[in-house]
Amino acid sequence: MHTRKFRTAIMLCAATALAAAIPLPASASASAPAATDSHPSTRVVAVDCFSNPQVRPGDFLLACGDGNNRLIDIHWSHWGPTSAVGRALDAVNDCDPYCAAGKFHTYPVIVRLDRPETWKTDSGLRQFTRMQLVYTDGRPAHTERVVTHELWD
Repeated sequence: MHTRKFRTAIMLCAATALAAAIPLPASASASAPAATDSHPSTRVVAVDCFSNPQVRPGDFLLACGDGNNRLIDIHWSHWGPTSAVGRALDAVNDCDPYCAAGKFHTYPVIVRLDRPETWKTDSGLRQFTRMQLVYTDGRPAHTERVVTHELWD
């Protein structure tokens, strides 16, 4: 079942990348502020591997270069101006015997985002710059229970 979800997530990412390459009229922009946010300069986002600002993403690629690590099935319980908290599955390729032949395994995690800073690409947005994963039931080999990632811009 997790394999099907992961494959679906990969296909959605590919479709998103393809859609991002097709120019859209300004009226079709997906990055318009949420209706409840009257101050766009206070919006805080997570910037994905394709430099797209995301609010409460349902999945998030961690290994931008090869796609061998991503968060899937993210359910956010909090998304605020200074932090965000959610639960997800960390889908990790074991790369055994090598990555192309490896299998993906999922591990439940608590996801925490914090340290918002003004996004260099759009000064009207702030982006979370740090992600912490806390493994709650098992974890990949040679991985600490708590892992901190500095996020890209």
